[in-house]
Amino acid sequence: MPNASLGNAYRRLWTAAGLSSLADGSLKVALPLVAVGFTRSPALIAGLGFAFTLPWLLFALPVGALVDRLDRRRAMLGANIARASLVAVLVLWVLLGTGSIWALYGIAICVGVAETIYDTSAQSIVPQIVRRDRLPRANGRLYAAELMASEFAGPPLAGFLVSAGVALAFAVPVALWVVAVVGLLLVRGSFRVERDRRTTLRSEIVEGLRFLWHNRLLRIFAMMGGVFNFASSATLTVFVLYAVGPASAMGLSEAAFGVLLTMFAAGSLCGSFVAERVERRLGRARTLALSFGCGVLPFGIPALTANPILIGAVFFVGGAGIIVSNVVVVSLRQRITPDRLLGRLSSAFRLVSWGTRPLGAAAGGLLAQLFGLRAMFAVMGVLALAVLAGLRGVTDEVMSAAERDADRVSEGRTSAG
Repeated sequence: MPNASLGNAYRRLWTAAGLSSLADGSLKVALPLVAVGFTRSPALIAGLGFAFTLPWLLFALPVGALVDRLDRRRAMLGANIARASLVAVLVLWVLLGTGSIWALYGIAICVGVAETIYDTSAQSIVPQIVRRDRLPRANGRLYAAELMASEFAGPPLAGFLVSAGVALAFAVPVALWVVAVVGLLLVRGSFRVERDRRTTLRSEIVEGLRFLWHNRLLRIFAMMGGVFNFASSATLTVFVLYAVGPASAMGLSEAAFGVLLTMFAAGSLCGSFVAERVERRLGRARTLALSFGCGVLPFGIPALTANPILIGAVFFVGGAGIIVSNVVVVSLRQRITPDRLLGRLSSAFRLVSWGTRPLGAAAGGLLAQLFGLRAMFAVMGVLALAVLAGLRGVTDEVMSAAERDADRVSEGRTSAG
C-alpha cells in the first residue's frame, strides 16, 4: 500500500495503475503463448514484440504534445477504455473460431498505441499529484505496483489462463481495464496544464525535442536507455522459444515459464522499495553505476547456461537493478523538466530509449533465425555491457546542479508571470 502521506489522489492513481499493469502484463505474455499454437517461427514470435512496441517509435512525439494539451487523467481514461474495447473484439474472434496470428498482430499494434497515451500521461501526472521532494517515494511505490502486477502476477496469471482457455486469457484483461477506469474516475480534479500561448503541434514537438537535446544529462540517459532496451527487447521477445516446450533448451511448461519471469518481477519489486534508501545511502551516481551494472546481467546469461535456477537468480538481481535505475532517472527527469513540457519530454525521451525496442525485437528474431538463440543472447549481453560507458562524468554534483538550474528557471518564470 502506498504511503498515506502521498495523499488520496495518489492512492487511487496507484490502484488504477496496478490494475492496468496487471491487464497489460497478462496480455503481453498471453499473446506469444497463444501465438506458439500458430507458429514456431522465431521471426513471427518476435514480431509480436515488434508490433507492441512499434507505436513508441511512430507516435511517441505527437502523443507527448497531445498529453501536454489535454487533461492527463482523461487521456488515461480514454486509453484504458480503448484497450478494453480492442481486446474485447479479440475475445469475440476467439469465441467465433476466427482468431489467427495476424489478428494477434493487429491487436498488439492497436493496444500499443493506447499504451503510449496511457504511459506518457501517467508519468506526467505524478508531479501534479505529489510534491517534488516526494517524487522518489511516489515513483518507487508506483513502479512497485506496476511491476508486481505486470511482471510478478501477470505472467503466471497468463500461463494459467491460457491453459484454462484462450478466450478467458483475453477476457480477464478486459475486466481489469474496466475496473481501472472506475479507479481513475475517483481521482478528482483537473490535470490540464495552463499554456502561455497557442502554438502548432509541430512547434510543440520541436520544443520538447530541443529541451531533451540541449540537456546533457537527459540526453545521456535517453541514449543509454535506447541501447539497453534494444538488447532487452531482442532477448525477451524470443526467450519463450528458448524456455518453453520439450524441444526447447530449458524444457519448461507454460506455467513454469511464467514463474521464471516472476523472478525478474520479484527483483524489480524489491528494487522499487529500496531505491529511495539506496539512493540516500550511496548517492545517485554510485546508485546508478551499481543498478545499471546489475541490470545488464540477464541479457547474456542464457548464452552461458539453460539452468533455470541460475537464470532465475540473475533475473532477480537484474530486475532489482533496472527498477532502481528507473526510479533515480525518472525522478530526476520530473524535477528538472517544467510541468508544461513533461508530456513532450517524456515522449521524446521514450522515443529515444523505447523507440529501439521494436528494432531490438526485429534484430533478435533475425539473429536467432540465422545464427541460433545462444549466439543472439551472447551478442545482446555484450551490447548491454556497453551501456555502462554512458555513466562517465555523471556525478552527484552534476545532477544537483541541473536541479538548481531548473529551480532558477522556474522561479524566473513565476516572477515574470
